[in-house]
Amino acid sequence: MFTYLKQIWNTKELRNRILFTIAILVLYRFIAQISVPGANQEILQQIQGQQNELLQVLSLLTGGSTENFSIVLMGIGPYINAVIIMQLLQVVSPKLESIAEEGESGKRKLNGYTHWLTLPLAFLQSYGMLVLLNSSVGGVSIIDTTSISVLLPMITVTAGTILLVWLGELITEKGIGNGISLLIFTSIMSQIPGAIGSGISLATGDQQALVAFLAVLIITVLLVIIVVLVNEADRKIPLTYAGQGMKSKADQAFLPIKINQAGMIPIIFAVALITFPGIIGQFMASSTSPTLQTISSYLTSIFTVGSWSYASAYFFLTLLFTFFYVSITFKPSQIAESIQKRGGYIPGIRPGKQTIDYIQTISRRLTLFGALFLAIIAIIPIVLNSIFRTGSITAFTLVLSGAGIIIIVGVVLELLRQINASMVMHDYKKFY
Repeated sequence: MFTYLKQIWNTKELRNRILFTIAILVLYRFIAQISVPGANQEILQQIQGQQNELLQVLSLLTGGSTENFSIVLMGIGPYINAVIIMQLLQVVSPKLESIAEEGESGKRKLNGYTHWLTLPLAFLQSYGMLVLLNSSVGGVSIIDTTSISVLLPMITVTAGTILLVWLGELITEKGIGNGISLLIFTSIMSQIPGAIGSGISLATGDQQALVAFLAVLIITVLLVIIVVLVNEADRKIPLTYAGQGMKSKADQAFLPIKINQAGMIPIIFAVALITFPGIIGQFMASSTSPTLQTISSYLTSIFTVGSWSYASAYFFLTLLFTFFYVSITFKPSQIAESIQKRGGYIPGIRPGKQTIDYIQTISRRLTLFGALFLAIIAIIPIVLNSIFRTGSITAFTLVLSGAGIIIIVGVVLELLRQINASMVMHDYKKFY
C-alpha cells in the first residue's frame, strides 16, 4: 500500500490533481459552516442536536448544512433536479435527443442548459427551504420569511448552490473524479464521525442497545462488501473479430456489461424526489386552510421517513430511475454498429438486428437484477429501523443509509479507476 501511495505521490500531474481536489473539498466544508446572513443565532444554538428525519435525508445531499442554516443549505439539490428534468426532456424532445448524440459538443451544450435551469430552480426552492426550516423548529423563526427582506437570504442560498455546482465542475476539470459526486461523497463522510460517536454514547450502559449497535456495524460492513462485489461484477459477451490475411486467426474479445450499469445515479435521483412530498406537506402545515392542512397531514404521514409507505415509494422510484437511466445511456444499436464496423460479431448471432436484440435482452435482464439490488440496499436501513427501535440505531442507520453506502462505494471505485488510469498514462508517456 505504501508503495502504491509513493507511486501516486511521485506522479506530478496526478499529485497536483489530487491536492487540488482535496483543497476544493476542504473549501466546501468550510463554506458549509457559514450561516445565512440575518439568521437568528440563538435559535440555531437551541436546535443543535434536534432530530428531524426529513432534514437528515436532505443532509445526505447537503452534508448536514441544514443544521447550522448554512449558505449552502440546499447543497446541489436544485442541480440534481435540473439534471432529472433535462434527462426527461431528452426523451420527449427530438431536438435535445439529437444534441445529445453530437458527442462532446452536444454534452457541453446540455450541461450549459442544465446549469441555466439550475438557477431559477435554486431561487424557487430557496424560499420553500427557508419556510421548511422555520417550521421544523416549532413556533419560532430562524429567519423572517414574511417580508421583502427574505429576498437577501434567498439570493444568498441560491448563490451558495451555484457556487457548489461551480466547485464541482472545477474538480471534474482540474482535479480527479466527478466533482458533483465527490461533493455528495464528502457530505456523507462528514456525518460518519458524529454518527458513530452518537451511537457509542447512546449504547453505553445499555447492553441491548450495544448489541444492536454492533449488529448494525457488522451489517454495514457486509453491505459495503456486497455493494463492491456487485458494482464490479459484469457479464462478458464473447466477440470474434476477423483476422487480417488468408491464414490469420480470428481474434477473441469480450463485451462487458455491468450488472449495476446505472451506478449510484438512480439512488441520488430517488432520494431527491422522495423527499419532495414530505417537504410540500410540511410547507402546507402552517396554512390556515383546513383543506391544505388535511393534505399536509396526509402527505407527512404517508411520506414520513421510516414508514412502510415511504420505503415502498423509495423502492419503486429506485427501480424506475434505474431502468430510465440505463435506457438513455446504454444504446445497443450503437454498440452493435461499432462491433460490425470493426469486423466483429457475436458467435452464433447474426450481425444487425439479431445482435441488437441479443444485447438488449441481456442488458434488460442485468438491469432488472441491478435495479432490484439497488432498491433492496436502499430500504435495508428502513427495515433495520423497524427492528431496532432504539435512538442510537435509528440515528446511525439514517446517516449510513443504503444510499450512502452505494454512493461512497461508487465514488471510491471510480476514483481508484481514474488514479490507476492516470498512473498508466504517466508510465506510457515515459517511452516518448
